[in-house]
This record gives sequence, structure tokens and C-alpha cells, in this order.
Amino acid sequence: MSELEQPVETEKEEVKVPVEISETTNEEKESSEEKRKEKGKAEAVVNIYTSFNNTLVHVTDMSGKTLAKVTGGMVTKHGRLKANPTIAMFIAKRVGEQLKEIGVGNLYFRIRAKTRNPAPGPGANAIIKSLSREGFKILNILDTTRFPRGGPKKKGGRRGRRP
Repeated sequence: MSELEQPVETEKEEVKVPVEISETTNEEKESSEEKRKEKGKAEAVVNIYTSFNNTLVHVTDMSGKTLAKVTGGMVTKHGRLKANPTIAMFIAKRVGEQLKEIGVGNLYFRIRAKTRNPAPGPGANAIIKSLSREGFKILNILDTTRFPRGGPKKKGGRRGRRP
């Protein structure tokens, strides 16, 4: 036998370490999720729909579950002000408070205007600016406005609308 194959006799001490078996409860799972969100700063998608009459903000997580939803009518009682950039700032403030409670830090923006409109309403830029000032990191801004590709004939007849 070579030196490598020779059995070595040493005294081994047996050490018994008590192992606690604990079942995780819902409270522990929730607290671990909160810790994970604090470390990694969770991400969310901010869907902004702006027309010239109203502004809607719908915040979802990455799988599409609703986290917060605020509209112009929830912030002001005046119907004519619902699409105002000032009201959009208040909408963003309310959304920001709800997202900070949840632990969201990074945002993807999806802006949508009324179909066939060339530009979103006046509140979209104010919402993005307000949320960035509150400390949220903007990862992406995407315009998801729908536009018809052919589709049905527009009203007005062959010669169009005449004055």
C-alpha cells in the first residue's frame, strides 16, 4: 500500500447541532417580499391615457396586476379641469404615494392618446415630470397610441366636410 491508500485513524468527536424546523407563515412570506422589494426596488408599468377631456393613470406590476389607479375626476370636482397639467401633477403625487408604500422604485411608462390623435393630451408630460421629481427611476417611455390601418371610411362623404 502506498501512503495515499493507508487508513488514517483519528479520533472523531460527534457533535450534535440542534436543528429547528420552522414553518413559514404568511406574515413571514410578506415580510421577506418587502425586504426583497426594498433591496431590489420593484418595477411597475405606468399606463397613462390622456385625451383633451380627461387623464387616467393605471399602474400595474410587470404581470399586469393593478397596483394603483387614479383619474382626473378623483382629484378635482371641476369637469373642465380633468385634463389640465396642474391636475395631472396632483394625480402623479397621489400615484407616487401609493407606489412608495408598495416599494416600487423603477417605472416603465406607456402613454396613449385618443385613437387617430397625433399627440397625447396636456397631462402626460406633467405626470412623467412629477414622478421623476419624486425619486422614481424612469426605465422606458413608450407611445402606444392606436391608429387605424385603412379600416372603415371616415364620415363626411366624397368631397369631405364643407363649411
